[in-house]
Amino acid sequence: MTCEATVFIVDDDAAVRRFLLGLIASVDLPVEAYASAQEFLDAYEPGRPGCLLLDVRMPGMSGLELQTKLVERAIRLPVIILTGHGDVQVAVRAMKVGAFDFIEKPFSNELLLDRIQKAVTESVHADNNRAEQDEIIGRIRRLTPRERQVLDLVVAGETNKGVASRLDISEKTVETHRARVMEKMCAKSLAGLVKMVARLTVD
Repeated sequence: MTCEATVFIVDDDAAVRRFLLGLIASVDLPVEAYASAQEFLDAYEPGRPGCLLLDVRMPGMSGLELQTKLVERAIRLPVIILTGHGDVQVAVRAMKVGAFDFIEKPFSNELLLDRIQKAVTESVHADNNRAEQDEIIGRIRRLTPRERQVLDLVVAGETNKGVASRLDISEKTVETHRARVMEKMCAKSLAGLVKMVARLTVD
């Protein structure tokens, strides 16, 4: 299931939340706002793409603490830190932990919207990649142990003769296994099969 990309706002200032809700909605992006880090954590469903606009200084859990929790939970939502005067060092620390960007207040509306669009695009791209990887992994799991051996050797560059020698089986048997691998993996060519498996190691 593909979720619509959403911009999540976490800021304890009600006026800031109202302003950001209006600004982001004006460019037709789905947007949700939360008054605290804990409120966001309680509501967020892992896997939803989009981006997170995060205030640094908030009562209770700070923006940096929330970001750390997201990292611990392997939630890969791009984070844009909204920082006031004097918080730049904190924002830099957030970038080192993996934040997508930080913007100092007061900010340009156009600049903020541009950064949001870039973060959302990156999130959707990553979400699509994960969905494709999950599909490839599912196909691999449908292979028999012998077919998996053939897949690994073929992708490593072995010829049918080489695979037959390595597994101590006939070339005819290799051809049969290879045909089944191609069918189960939904690969139309050897190049397509290699590219498919490479996605699991590159991304």
